[in-house]
Amino acid sequence: MQVTNEMFPTDPAVVQQLMQPGPEGPIFMVNLLKFKDKAEYEDGRECNLTGKEAYMIYGRAVSEILLKFGGKAIFAGDVTFLTLGQVEELWDEVAIAMYPQRADMVRMSMSAEWQEAAVHRTAGLKGQLNIETVLPANMKDALLSQMGVKA
Repeated sequence: MQVTNEMFPTDPAVVQQLMQPGPEGPIFMVNLLKFKDKAEYEDGRECNLTGKEAYMIYGRAVSEILLKFGGKAIFAGDVTFLTLGQVEELWDEVAIAMYPQRADMVRMSMSAEWQEAAVHRTAGLKGQLNIETVLPANMKDALLSQMGVKA
């Protein structure tokens, strides 16, 4: 298995599929994050932030922006150990966000507020994988209820 971290979708087929309605929601976006050692802002500003610190500025902003699009931050945690499998380099953090539908995630990522916050994401991230997931149909209602999310 070959893995390529990216900052934005680069394959036109993926972009086209992303614009489709997608599965019946909610969707849970699993983010595998790899941080730069030192943040690098595209506008050339000087800073003493690590990549993770810059990304955390973005993360705090996005946790509020998500709410405006019906989503919420579900989980974030540091990667500490790979117990099964092999990979050349581990990701630094895993984060999971919930969106009512794929379209809500796309709308959020096109909003001016998200784009303003995303400068910190770009400054801090070396790359990432985003994996769209949905709840199994036979467990959906129970799990959403436990999470306080309306189906």
